[in-house]
Amino acid sequence: MGLSLEADVVLLGRIDDQGVIGDDYADQMLACFEATGATWAARSTDEEEAEALFAARRLAYPALERLGPVLTEDVCVPIGAVPEMLARIEQIATKHHILIASIAHIGDGNLHPLLIAEPGDTAARDRAKLAFEEILTDALDLGGTVTGEHGVGLLKRGGLSRELSPTVLEMHRAVKAALDPHHILNPGKIF
Repeated sequence: MGLSLEADVVLLGRIDDQGVIGDDYADQMLACFEATGATWAARSTDEEEAEALFAARRLAYPALERLGPVLTEDVCVPIGAVPEMLARIEQIATKHHILIASIAHIGDGNLHPLLIAEPGDTAARDRAKLAFEEILTDALDLGGTVTGEHGVGLLKRGGLSRELSPTVLEMHRAVKAALDPHHILNPGKIF
């Protein structure tokens, strides 16, 4: 597709508005990309080309899986904290000697850090889990949440306990108990 293999960051933007207003917003977005130092910026007016670019984004995860097992989750921070959170994720990756690729919905602050370990490297997998705990802590420190869309599984259990008060956690347990009095839905998990 002509995408740079050396790029550290690929930022795609999409405007939903149609007609003249949408064209104006797209021009403004392109100008922002260019003004902030993008090494390459272009505006697609062809729907097929635009869809191909977003297809490339969707293929990022399977491409990363070729490097090894991927621990994938999400955190969400206020939009203004996205640059700081991405910088912290990069520092965490360096600190733990783990590869972390971030795929995100920048417009709503939802970040998907993908932590990659070498196949069969249990030490790297353990480092990835420690790194993710730090990512959760940093997201909370920046006023965010442990999840933007993936929900809370076993990996985020500690982060949820740090984010919510005991009273709110008890409310969640009460709702679960009311809907699942026999504990047959997802037994032994978070609630």
